[in-house]
Amino acid sequence: MTDLAIRRPIAAPRRRRMGRHRYLRRSDLVWSIAFVVPYAAVFITFVIYPMAYGLWMGSNPSLYPELFADPRYIRAAVNTLLFVAIAVNVKMFLALLLSGFFARRRPWIKVLLVIYILPWTLPAVPAYLSFHWMMVADHMGLLNGLLLALFGITGPGWFHEGWLALLCDGVAYVWKWMPLWTLILLAGRMAIPQDLYEAADVDGAGGYRRFVHITVPLLANLYLISTLISTVWTIGDYTPVYFVSGGAPAMTSEVISTLSFHYALDYANPQLAVAAGLSMLPLLIPLVILLMRRLQRTEVPL
Repeated sequence: MTDLAIRRPIAAPRRRRMGRHRYLRRSDLVWSIAFVVPYAAVFITFVIYPMAYGLWMGSNPSLYPELFADPRYIRAAVNTLLFVAIAVNVKMFLALLLSGFFARRRPWIKVLLVIYILPWTLPAVPAYLSFHWMMVADHMGLLNGLLLALFGITGPGWFHEGWLALLCDGVAYVWKWMPLWTLILLAGRMAIPQDLYEAADVDGAGGYRRFVHITVPLLANLYLISTLISTVWTIGDYTPVYFVSGGAPAMTSEVISTLSFHYALDYANPQLAVAAGLSMLPLLIPLVILLMRRLQRTEVPL
C-alpha cells in the first residue's frame, strides 16, 4: 500500500504533462497549417497552375510539325544555342578573372567595385534600351557618333546584319549580368584559406601557378554550378534580344524566348508559343538534373 500511495501521485502529473504536450503539438500543427495555406495557395495559383496549363496547351502533337517547318524557328533555335554557349561562357570566364582583380585589398579597388556592380543593380529594360539607342545606325547613336567625331569613321549598321545584332545583344547581356557572378566568385575566392597562398609563395609559385593549382581547383564546383544556373536563366531570358536589337534585321537575330513572345502576342497563336518554349525542354531538363546532382554531391565554398 505504501508503494501504491507513493506511485499514484507520480503517475498523474505525467499523464497531465503528456496531455499538455499533445495539446501543444496540435496547436502548433494548426498554426503551421494556417501559415502554410496562403503560401501554398499562391504557389499553386501562380506556379503549378500556369505550368500545368502551359503543358496542356503544348500537348497537341500537330503543333510541333508546324513549328519545325517554320524557318524562323530554326534560325531562332540556332541563335539561342550560339547566344547561350558564347555569352554565358564569356561572362563566367571574365567574372572569374575580374574576381581575382577585385580580391586585392586596396581602397581604390573597393570604390571601383561599387561602380562596377552598378549595371547589375539597374533595371533590365532601361539598361538594354540604353544599349539600343547607343548602337543605332545613324550619327544619332552614341557609338557611331563617337567614331565619326574622334576618328572620322562611319560606323557600321549594328542592327543591319543578324550576326552583328546578336553580337550586340551578347555584349549588353554580359555587361548587365557579369557583376553578379563576379561577386559570387569573389565570395568564393575570399573563402579560400590564405595559408595556401602563403605556402605557395614560400615554395616560389608565381601568380599563374597559384591561380592554376589553388584557385581553379577550389573554385571549380562553384564555377560549374554558377555556369549551369546562368545557362538555365539565360535560355528563358528574352530581354537582351527584345530590347537591344529587337530581332533585327527581319527577325534574323531572334532567340526562342523572343520568338515565343511574337507567336503569342503578334501572331495571336499562344499554343505555338508554348510549343516553342517546350521545345527547349530537351536542353533544360539535363541541365537541371546535372545541377541538382552536383548540388547534392559537392559542397560549394561560400
